[in-house]
Amino acid sequence: MNQPSTKPRSERRRHDREIVSLAVPAFGALVAEPLFVLVDSAVVGHLGTPQLAGLGIAAALLTTAVSVFVFLAYATTAAVARRLGAGDLPAALRQGMDGIWLALLLGVAVIAVTLPTAPWLVELFGASGTAAPYATTYLRISSLGIPAMLIVLAATGVLRGLQDTRTPLYVAVAGFAANAALNVGLVYGAGLGIAGSAWGTVIAQCGMAAAYLIVVVRGARRHGASLRPDAPGIRASAKAGVPLLVRTLSLRAVLLLATAIAARLGDVDVAAHQIILSLWSLMAYALDAIAIAGQAIIGRYLGADDADGARRVCRRMVEWGVASGVVLGALLVLARPLFIPLFTGDPTVQDTLLPALLVVALTQPVAGVVFVLDGVLMGAGDGPYLAGAMVVTLAVFAPVALLIPVWGGGLTALWWAMGLMMGVRLVTLALRMRSGRWIVTGAVR
Repeated sequence: MNQPSTKPRSERRRHDREIVSLAVPAFGALVAEPLFVLVDSAVVGHLGTPQLAGLGIAAALLTTAVSVFVFLAYATTAAVARRLGAGDLPAALRQGMDGIWLALLLGVAVIAVTLPTAPWLVELFGASGTAAPYATTYLRISSLGIPAMLIVLAATGVLRGLQDTRTPLYVAVAGFAANAALNVGLVYGAGLGIAGSAWGTVIAQCGMAAAYLIVVVRGARRHGASLRPDAPGIRASAKAGVPLLVRTLSLRAVLLLATAIAARLGDVDVAAHQIILSLWSLMAYALDAIAIAGQAIIGRYLGADDADGARRVCRRMVEWGVASGVVLGALLVLARPLFIPLFTGDPTVQDTLLPALLVVALTQPVAGVVFVLDGVLMGAGDGPYLAGAMVVTLAVFAPVALLIPVWGGGLTALWWAMGLMMGVRLVTLALRMRSGRWIVTGAVR
């Protein structure tokens, strides 16, 4: 009589253990990445509001330059996990090496574009005359670390696909500690100001890339996977990443548009927006830990031809996403008196950011589901749908956001528009999940 109810409970516990074993280390690694920007914001924020505003604009541009290539991690995770599920580890590692070579090539190309155009990009963002020099300095120096950042993305994807989220955690923690120490030492100890913050981040990212390369190269040699660049393999990796590139460009366009609008509201608003965006990114990466687990687990299940298992673990991860969003939203509200003074002592900035911060807290449960479903579809290799859905989201968000300076409401209205953006994403992703069209089994989608 108890058999029907006992089995589902046992299966849920098994899924929970698997999700936790991957998500908890992934959480630490993902949180460490936005903490780089949080540390920079905390250190630079005490130099003055113009410096913090400049950092906000430069950080948005730099994050865009790197994040548009996040497919180096996400697509690699899904592909490696599928091959792992199908029992072909050498092929999984070979594809991972192709991704790393692609990351290096893309990183060099981004530097070539960013260095000469930095002042124009900052001006395009609407930076004030006081903030623009700081933004240009930070952007130019930090762009030198972009190849290392992209290599970190690609190598992280390889390890996640192999169901290893612990190594990325160790590397990320070490990188965060190095970045924090370097920022304080170079900004204040060496008196380099905002330039010291940028150099600290570059050095820390290069150290992380070196650590990842050691781990992946050793694994490839152990299993007989070639380390040499393979032109067809690199092209295949690039082609597989195109839909996710479109998806990410659309998402980054949303975030860039939000920062550009905040910049036009004034230095106080963009400084407050930078703090909120840093916190929002921190929580987004935390929620994405479950999505990372989903990418790895879903890819492995589909590679092993287990469609029913993929559906069941997807449902369980959605439940985790809702619960995590509720907890994060509550923590954001309760802890606000503790962390706000860490970023700025300007009472005008503090008063401006508080109402918008409450909006972010209220929308976290929605964000939890969005990030989980996004991760599941990435793990399934459903990039084309994700690209189309994000283009639709941008089309809804852009006109609403652009009207905020006309309608009024300031930074709080801008973050309500961000909440609308997450709602549109929820609808598009939920419709895809219900259709079942994302489920394609086999070693290759």
